[in-house]
Amino acid sequence: MKLLTSVISGALLAMTVPSAFATDLLTAWKAAQSHDPEFASAQADYEAGMTHRDQSHGMWLPSVALTAGAGVQNTSTETTGAQFSAPGFIQTSGVAFDTSIHNGNSEQYALIARQPIFNRTLLTQSRQLALSADMAEIQLKAARQQLVIRVAERYFDVLVADETLRLLKQQQTAVDFALNQARDSFRLGSIPVTDTYEALARSETIKSQIMAAEMDLQIKQSMFSDLTGMGGNDLVPLSLSSDPAPPTLPAIENCIRDAALNNPELQAQEKKLNVAQEEAEKHRALYAPSVDLVAQMGYDRLHGSGDDGNAENTVNNRMIGIQLTVPLFTGGIRSARYSEALHLIDKSRSDGEVLRQQIAIRVRTAWLGITVGQSRLAALIQAHKASMARLDATRLGHSEGDRTTLDLLNAENDSTSSELAVLQAQIAVELNRLKLAQLDGSLDEGVLSGINQLLARGATK
Repeated sequence: MKLLTSVISGALLAMTVPSAFATDLLTAWKAAQSHDPEFASAQADYEAGMTHRDQSHGMWLPSVALTAGAGVQNTSTETTGAQFSAPGFIQTSGVAFDTSIHNGNSEQYALIARQPIFNRTLLTQSRQLALSADMAEIQLKAARQQLVIRVAERYFDVLVADETLRLLKQQQTAVDFALNQARDSFRLGSIPVTDTYEALARSETIKSQIMAAEMDLQIKQSMFSDLTGMGGNDLVPLSLSSDPAPPTLPAIENCIRDAALNNPELQAQEKKLNVAQEEAEKHRALYAPSVDLVAQMGYDRLHGSGDDGNAENTVNNRMIGIQLTVPLFTGGIRSARYSEALHLIDKSRSDGEVLRQQIAIRVRTAWLGITVGQSRLAALIQAHKASMARLDATRLGHSEGDRTTLDLLNAENDSTSSELAVLQAQIAVELNRLKLAQLDGSLDEGVLSGINQLLARGATK
């Protein structure tokens, strides 16, 4: 008897204490950050967006371009009615000059430097690029928070599927035991044959449920592995809570206000509105002059033979100054784009208001999921305790002949269902905590660590 007690105690301890190598929620999330392709895509998008800051700054730096060319060129120049004068020569009028080069060699190069001084279009494009970089940071934060939610959901999906299979197998053992008892009692003539049929039908039903549960567990483990790169067959379990703590949450109005200020989706939408406003600013003025500081150095040479023998033309130029550009007519495209941008601003504002309403509803749903969920969890825990007491009483009554086999089977089923309902309710509360933190922008590793510690403590109780 002592040996049997030791074996049972060891088995129970092994079931309740997680393995040193078991995967917990925090470990799974850290693994998912380097394995999930969706998050990798978000990180690459962030890195691409960060280059927009360099682009925004670079638009106002000097640009230098070098052009060069060589080829074959024909040229012919005729000048008449010119006046010629030179030291030592008599001034002569009506002079004609004729030059020509046929199939001459042409070489030219130019070095041009340009520094923008004032350019409304360039200014708005620079601001849009900076806003795009800000948006990339916000979107990466949102992607990281969404990864936390997806890891937690798949982690808990595996736990629920595994617990469902365990409870079904436990119920199968109890039903098979009742079936054997019913068969023995029927042979002795103490119960009708219907008890045997009821137990057999329930046993076969549970067998089919076990096969479905095994398939569901494999799918959930595969989905968890796809996300994290880790196996889903050794997760730290979540034990049933016996005394749920009352929720400690701020008022719902404060949660909605915090979400309106800090929600990443709303922040990204605000940046989109700013981009649309800058686009309108780009096309707002009908005449938008630009001023540039320009420096240029060029060389152009053409040499060869012509009608009057060998000839050569050489031009060297150096220039530095201010260049003013004013678009006078654009065919109406500038005013049309300005009108389009104004409509897109209105659309962006409306989209922001719709999103703000949706976020408020999601905050309210998560908040109620925690507050009402805790009360529901407490009620389910009491219901589970009552179902366990009913099962014990039914087993005793069945052994004494006061309860039928069907009563016992129903009590076994209700006890299993109530235990699974408690686990699902407990998980729903924790997921709503994560979702509420995601909505107000506070979901980070610290929040996940808090829930992970609850899992670890619960697993060792």
